[in-house]
Amino acid sequence: MEPIRLRLVKDGPEGELLAQGWILQTTIGEPRLSEIAENYRNMGYEVHVVEHAVEASGDSCNTCFSADAEVGKMYGDIYTRQSGNTKPLEDALF
Repeated sequence: MEPIRLRLVKDGPEGELLAQGWILQTTIGEPRLSEIAENYRNMGYEVHVVEHAVEASGDSCNTCFSADAEVGKMYGDIYTRQSGNTKPLEDALF
């Protein structure tokens, strides 16, 4: 089995967000995009959402994102970072 290739982000908009302490949590479309962003806000996190960029490169598969873009569906990348009022997780599993 071939390992999944990870792309290291060092520059561009995503690199700037990571350098500022933002953590990419997920890429998802509506209506879950708004629900997840609101849940992170309710837990006290700062939330930053950007439109998911569909790159036309041969390095990764973007077939689903491209097909959905053709019919008007947008995906967003949710980034979070802790703020001063982030609630600690109290679940025994965490």
